[in-house]
Amino acid sequence: MSPASPPVFALVDCNNFYASCERVFNPSLNGQPVLVLSNNDGCVVARSNEAKLLGIGMGVPEFMVRDTIRAHRVQVFSSNYALYGDMSQRVMETLGQFCPDLEIYSIDEAFLSLAGFRSKNLADYAATIRSTVKQWTGLPVSIGIAETKTLAKIAGGIAKKTPGGVFDLLTCSDRESLLAKTAVSDVWGIGKAHTEFLHQYGIKTALQLRDADDQFIRTHMGIVGLRLVMELRGVSCLELEQCPPPKKGITCARSFGRAITKLHDMEEAVSSYVTRAAEKLRVQQLAVSTLTVFAHTNQFKDDPQYSNSLTLKLPVATDTTHELITAALQGIRTIWRDGFAYKKAGVMFVGLVPANQIQADFFDGKDRIRSKKLMAALDSINGRFGSGTLQYASSGIAKEWKATFNRRSPAYTTDWNQLPVAYS
Repeated sequence: MSPASPPVFALVDCNNFYASCERVFNPSLNGQPVLVLSNNDGCVVARSNEAKLLGIGMGVPEFMVRDTIRAHRVQVFSSNYALYGDMSQRVMETLGQFCPDLEIYSIDEAFLSLAGFRSKNLADYAATIRSTVKQWTGLPVSIGIAETKTLAKIAGGIAKKTPGGVFDLLTCSDRESLLAKTAVSDVWGIGKAHTEFLHQYGIKTALQLRDADDQFIRTHMGIVGLRLVMELRGVSCLELEQCPPPKKGITCARSFGRAITKLHDMEEAVSSYVTRAAEKLRVQQLAVSTLTVFAHTNQFKDDPQYSNSLTLKLPVATDTTHELITAALQGIRTIWRDGFAYKKAGVMFVGLVPANQIQADFFDGKDRIRSKKLMAALDSINGRFGSGTLQYASSGIAKEWKATFNRRSPAYTTDWNQLPVAYS
């Protein structure tokens, strides 16, 4: 038996993903500065390269850059998550044509295992992948290649600035110089707290982290930190996760289109969020044993401020929407305080377990079989005729509090009525 091929990873990253998705169906945006905003058109969540050059930062509130937007005719869009999700799926399906070993890391990133392709020129193969993704989806991607996932992430960052959008760290003759130019904060897995800690000890670059003392790293950053350092040294410690790990929680939270001052409106919002989160539960065949509800005011306003949350343990883990709504409403009524203008609320499901492994309770009087059939019927109808076709009355009808998307582009790929039309 021939020895296994040494690991090789490619990190494929969609460039300025949300902004690029908008450009696919509106080519007039090419070369123009483009911004995509969060719910309620609040903050910047995506920028084209042209917008970055104008000094518009990620996460900055839209009102703070309004003058720049006007002065430079920046094209601004509300988030169109249905479009972005569909385009992401198309990219991942395209990547699967080139490599069966694929880990979808995020909506716009994927790791590929290229260990079995060492007979090929990997940079050329990556260039073919890149051009095919562009041809089939319209989206530009960058590809970084290295012997570990951590180094592939670094290579991917370099690829974004490299003509051709591909960078192969395996063939790089000046690796140490590149690592010396990479800030330690830009190393995959190094967050703000670790960055500040490492800076205290003079470790400010990826190269310095790579060469750090093993015992020091293990003492202060644990085995996870040591694995990261080994990855920087070219020793693969992180395998490809072809099956995503079980979720630790599901959250559904939104900022309101207008501030909520009445408990009735808050109950409607929380019921809606629970409904959405419960749908995600059932898709993943999970049940929840503990939920948290929270609500808070707008910290950016001079109004009276209030924030609170409550965690509730359920008697029996469940995926049934009406049970979860009942518990969540109990929670929100408990933490509600009159006299405040609430900006955001949400629900978090934790303590997730497989739905087929729910621990029964002898004193549980609910008809679980009937509830399961009801949820299946509900999901089937909403899946066929559109989300929200059937919904609980507690979620309301008018939903005047609902988040606004005043600048959202059409549903180009998911709604027949909004397909673009070309005229010859």
